[in-house]
Amino acid sequence: MIAPNVLVTAASRRVALVRALQGALTRLTPLGQVIATDIDPFSPAVHLADAAQEVPRSDHPAYVEALLAVCATHDVGVLVPTIDDELEIIAAAAGRFADAGVVVMAPHVETARICRDKLLTAAHLERHGVRVAVTWSEADVRAQPPPPPLFIKPRTGRGSVGAYRVRSLEHLRFFLDYVPDPVVQEYLDGPEYTIDLFCDLEGRAVAAVPRERLVIRSGVTDRGRTVRSQVLIDLALRCAEVLQFRGAVNVQCRVVDGTPVIFEINPRFSGGIQLTIAAGADFAEWTIRVARGEVVTPCVGAFTDGLRMSSYESSLFLTDADARVLERADPTVAPERP
Repeated sequence: MIAPNVLVTAASRRVALVRALQGALTRLTPLGQVIATDIDPFSPAVHLADAAQEVPRSDHPAYVEALLAVCATHDVGVLVPTIDDELEIIAAAAGRFADAGVVVMAPHVETARICRDKLLTAAHLERHGVRVAVTWSEADVRAQPPPPPLFIKPRTGRGSVGAYRVRSLEHLRFFLDYVPDPVVQEYLDGPEYTIDLFCDLEGRAVAAVPRERLVIRSGVTDRGRTVRSQVLIDLALRCAEVLQFRGAVNVQCRVVDGTPVIFEINPRFSGGIQLTIAAGADFAEWTIRVARGEVVTPCVGAFTDGLRMSSYESSLFLTDADARVLERADPTVAPERP
């Protein structure tokens, strides 16, 4: 049996995920705790987790060592990374975590590398016959600009930062200089969906829940609804066949003239996962159960159809002294488990 606690990295605003994991632990391991890491002592999830530690940024050379130290100090058995920047780093170190008794709920390192790079994602999916937005490199666009409308974004960006609709060639020239390391995609005109996909440790699909993104704010669904669409479900299942996933994944697409077209895949929990969990697909509980080696029976299509989510802001009020809640992890040493 693995250690009882769950570590959520880069927890930041992931309050819904932290609470979902706390609820799952209450049902499965009453004494289990959710530990959060972050670089900001005033991130909300830090104050709502059971414990928290400060770690370096994911691009720091001691990041993995710091996480190993947190896992040993807090008796962590399951590690849940939450941001694209760290997925490949943590996936590459999965063996080191396994040696420490920690199951990493992240994809295979090659899948993390492909999904991090939007140009590689498009090429990989196209090569396997999966419908994906036409995607051009910066060099190709500068050499032969495709006709607008288009969409431009950083090749390895996240959270809709630096993502813009391009309406003219003049806009295109401007944004090619403005957006760092960009890729350009065909503009997809149609309703947008996130398909929450869950895979077990062997990459077998357990569930796929499509959600229409009705209102989006800062890249996260503010209002949405579940949609039982077999076409969208099949699309997510196909992605699980051509990429090696583990745990939660979100496939992002738009439906154009009745056909879903993928524009991005993020092999991590989505920002709107609380809707999927509320609809009956408990990704949080399954994360813990599969990490423990339990078999979770596939239940593709078993969720509440037409369930709507309407989110609102809620605030924590903290003082400067509250920064002390975030203990600093020592990135130079990973203590042995007792």
